[in-house]
Amino acid sequence: MLTPRAAAHAAALPAAQLPAYVHDLAALDEHLRAIRSALPAPIELYYAAKANPAPELLRVLAPHLTGLEVSSGGELSHARATVPTLPLAFGGPGKTEEELRLALRLGVERFHVESPTELRLLSQLATAPADILLRLNLPVPGVGGAALTMGGRPTPFGLDPDAAEACLPLLRGGPLWLRGIHAHLASGLDAPAQLAVSAQVLDWARQFADRHSLPLTEVNLGGGMSVDYTDPLARFDWPAYGKGLAGLARVHPSFTLRLEPGRSLTAYCGWYVTEVLDVKHSHGEAFAVLRGGTHHLRTPAARSHDQPFTVLPVDTWPHPWPRPQAEAEPVTLTGQLCTPRDTLARRVPVTSLRAGDRVAFAMAGAYAWNISHHEFLMHPEPTFHYI
Repeated sequence: MLTPRAAAHAAALPAAQLPAYVHDLAALDEHLRAIRSALPAPIELYYAAKANPAPELLRVLAPHLTGLEVSSGGELSHARATVPTLPLAFGGPGKTEEELRLALRLGVERFHVESPTELRLLSQLATAPADILLRLNLPVPGVGGAALTMGGRPTPFGLDPDAAEACLPLLRGGPLWLRGIHAHLASGLDAPAQLAVSAQVLDWARQFADRHSLPLTEVNLGGGMSVDYTDPLARFDWPAYGKGLAGLARVHPSFTLRLEPGRSLTAYCGWYVTEVLDVKHSHGEAFAVLRGGTHHLRTPAARSHDQPFTVLPVDTWPHPWPRPQAEAEPVTLTGQLCTPRDTLARRVPVTSLRAGDRVAFAMAGAYAWNISHHEFLMHPEPTFHYI
């Protein structure tokens, strides 16, 4: 769970540099090599930059990617400056006129169009041909049990099938070129479920193209590969998914297939490392109060789970009073915020946890610092380390 490189770095950090995010870039590179080797060569791999846009990570990811998916003008400018040679796809609802102008000026390779209004606006702004995918909200069975669902039900994301049909007349004679469809319907699906959804999306795209005599050449199947926070050693079965995609590509040879994962690429390379400030008991339960908290690592609060962690014992205790500790009992790990929601893990059994020990929370390489409410109570920001 905690790589030797990350463990050694976390243990050696001066206390003044805690809390800290520690990212193992070599482990990230190794993970991406395994994913890329599991996918058939024609499959395009984009990274959803929203998962973690840190420049250090983007530069490690870049050699393994076909491109990046960005979802705001800020991400667009950041990605273009950080990895300027990678193609960009601009997705997400609520694109502003300013953002679309920026994307056109910077030469975004693909626009994922979310609504007829967005289509009209982009068509009005484009002064040269621009390539688009229509993002579809398809009624596909199999996404109901996902951790997050972005399609198959009422959502603000994408176009219902009838709305997609209604968009086609708006494309005639205009500057926009419809290259295919985009369908990111759910997050948290395992490989068999992902393949089942992918097959249905491809069948729909084929029927849509045939029905309207459209020369569609691309289908973006989205991301959402499962990441299990209850078992950091469990990984999405990329070899099985890659084998299944190869079969689907043979059935649909006219389509270029594109994936757009985020969390499943970078979650495993990062740890949030902090120290135990105090251990106390309240109404018979043990609580460890940590430096930092969910204003640095919002993931467990956002997803209502226990963030997996490793205790890094520190044997020295600089004070003359007894060292507070929990021994062979469940402990709830909380932060410094004045709210009971500032909880990173609840009632997790530990062998020993003492004030002064360090804790390394795993799977903090995605949707961690970048989605957290940093300014609440104005505590210092963590430090960042890329090893």
